[in-house]
Amino acid sequence: MKSPFFNSKILLFGEYGIIHEAMGLALPYDLFQGRLIFKNVTQVSSKILQSNNELRSFADYLKELVKEDDFPIAFDFTSLEFDLEQGLFFESTIPQGFGVGSSGSLTAAMYQRYARRKLPIANGVPTTEEISDLKKVFAKMESHFHGASSGFDPLICYLNMPLLIKSKKEIEVTQIPDFDGNNGKELNKGAIFLLNTGRPRRTEPLVNLFLEKCKNKEFADACQNEFIPLNNACIKTFLANDLKAMFKNLSDLSHFQYKNFQPMIPSLYRPLWKYGLQTDDYYLKLCGAGGGGFILGFAKDFDKVKHHFSQYQVRVVYEI
Repeated sequence: MKSPFFNSKILLFGEYGIIHEAMGLALPYDLFQGRLIFKNVTQVSSKILQSNNELRSFADYLKELVKEDDFPIAFDFTSLEFDLEQGLFFESTIPQGFGVGSSGSLTAAMYQRYARRKLPIANGVPTTEEISDLKKVFAKMESHFHGASSGFDPLICYLNMPLLIKSKKEIEVTQIPDFDGNNGKELNKGAIFLLNTGRPRRTEPLVNLFLEKCKNKEFADACQNEFIPLNNACIKTFLANDLKAMFKNLSDLSHFQYKNFQPMIPSLYRPLWKYGLQTDDYYLKLCGAGGGGFILGFAKDFDKVKHHFSQYQVRVVYEI
């Protein structure tokens, strides 16, 4: 048995802001993928055994979860337990602790394979209400891995569609603009790229640090009056394919994060971040919680700046 591949995800905008009802824009990313699979017994490795054990733990968690009165999904535990005995594991290229949805992809795969009476999606493209119902289910499922989950990551991995997060309760499928030729004005020169820090991080301590900082009125006011409006403006101008305005907002957003989110920016990458702000050749921003994993970069002319990143692992996500 092979389940479908489930892609990783990128939270393009919305990190930390969505905690305070800011907008968010999340995209599936097919560079990294995961799926449930069996391996021949002669190919069993310690990694496969570890994954199988983790799936057993997840199955035990789901058995308790379905006992809750408000959880609407049943699972085929008979098939799941049989498959686990046959060596089921999660084959994944998604790096763990990098903020691109490793546990979200696994949660989506388990739901797709073993959930009975899945929540309906009437016309292929889910409504806001259908998305909300799915998110609630995925939030409870993925909480096994993080202690608490918003449900966003498995939602994106499962639907494999860009999602616009207007608020915690209002999420809708959206479309990424066609940047090909920038509406015929000029050839694409810019790029959105991932910068790999090479170090995993844990989300929970970073989010707790942010929430602790929000107890300071000055910091909380700055987030409410500067950070969230800049985040929302970046999303709106990006979706409108207004790249000139988007880069202006992005410059301000990058400045804000550099000034106020220093603990979330690995020290090795702060000079690189600052140089982009000084030259306006590119801008860096957090990808998810920060602290390691990936950093997102935006460049107006990627060929002009890519030599700055020659010593780092960089991959283009979108040409713009």
